[in-house]
Amino acid sequence: MATKVVDLRSDTVTKPSEAMRAAMAAADVEDDILGSDPTARRFEAEMARIMGKEAALFVPSGTMANLISVLVHCDTRGSEAILGDNSHIHVYEHGGISTLGGVHPRIVANNPDGTMDIDKIVAAIRSRDGSLYYPTTRLICLENTQGNCGGKCLSVEYTDKVGEVAKTHGLKLHIDGARIFNASAALGVPVDRLVRAADSVSVGLAKGIGAPIGSVIVGSKAFIHKATILRKTLGGGIRQVGILCAAAEVAVRDTVGKLADDHRKAKVLADGLKKIEQFTVDLASVETNLVFFDMADARISPAKLCQVLEQRNVLATPIGSKRFSSVGSTAFFFSSTSKMPVRCTEH
Repeated sequence: MATKVVDLRSDTVTKPSEAMRAAMAAADVEDDILGSDPTARRFEAEMARIMGKEAALFVPSGTMANLISVLVHCDTRGSEAILGDNSHIHVYEHGGISTLGGVHPRIVANNPDGTMDIDKIVAAIRSRDGSLYYPTTRLICLENTQGNCGGKCLSVEYTDKVGEVAKTHGLKLHIDGARIFNASAALGVPVDRLVRAADSVSVGLAKGIGAPIGSVIVGSKAFIHKATILRKTLGGGIRQVGILCAAAEVAVRDTVGKLADDHRKAKVLADGLKKIEQFTVDLASVETNLVFFDMADARISPAKLCQVLEQRNVLATPIGSKRFSSVGSTAFFFSSTSKMPVRCTEH
């Protein structure tokens, strides 16, 4: 009997389901760069409807989705985007908005709950009177859920307030929604309502909902037209992309409704970890499918603990010198005792 491995490193480690593989094999495809792939057109139209926006565009990755979105909004040299200091765009995307797009990041501290203080956002907006010296603020970026803050959800009320700030100052609002469906499930708010204030959203397909590849950008028709050109510029156009969109269709159809159960499993895991005296876990902070916990014993590094866990067929991710994370995904059930998660059963 094959040994089961409990892989808690990330919700990106899922494998395509049989239904996804069947959909990929049967997908009706054409050349998407010529605009004629029927499966891609159908999926993009459905994602635009789900997200409450005019149009959508499939792209190969979340990093490209965010990069394209920022560059469309900041299409004038000398533009500036306001970002959280713990945001994925700022920390994990190789500085692409500046190295490739010439966009200056204006950093505002993320609070532990993933928000940025409204007054600090307002204070970060550059005065037009100083345009001789300063970059021009054109964009505010939020992330929902906020991954580096432990998968925290930004409320619809908060998002609406940031949207009002953006509108008042003539700015655009982009939401990095790599796990936006998780936020919707946890908050009990329809996803289209959650992102209503945003001018653009990048929607992750290969994280919480388990598609093998890709993200979708949603926004106005004019925005998506410009995004399509930038996707080609960045090498993100794919000919028979309907094969990938077919798998994503299945993920959206079959998995979004199961995310609340993923969150429940993450809480079960966190509760089990809290019973181990060497770990420090804030149960109240576990809102979605991410579990972060700290090492109370300085003699044991997260890297060393991960090595020990791997010997016991449990995979986790070290973060820094004291912290590591376990990420619940749609592919696993969690079962915890006072020692460690002990069973992994695939859907």
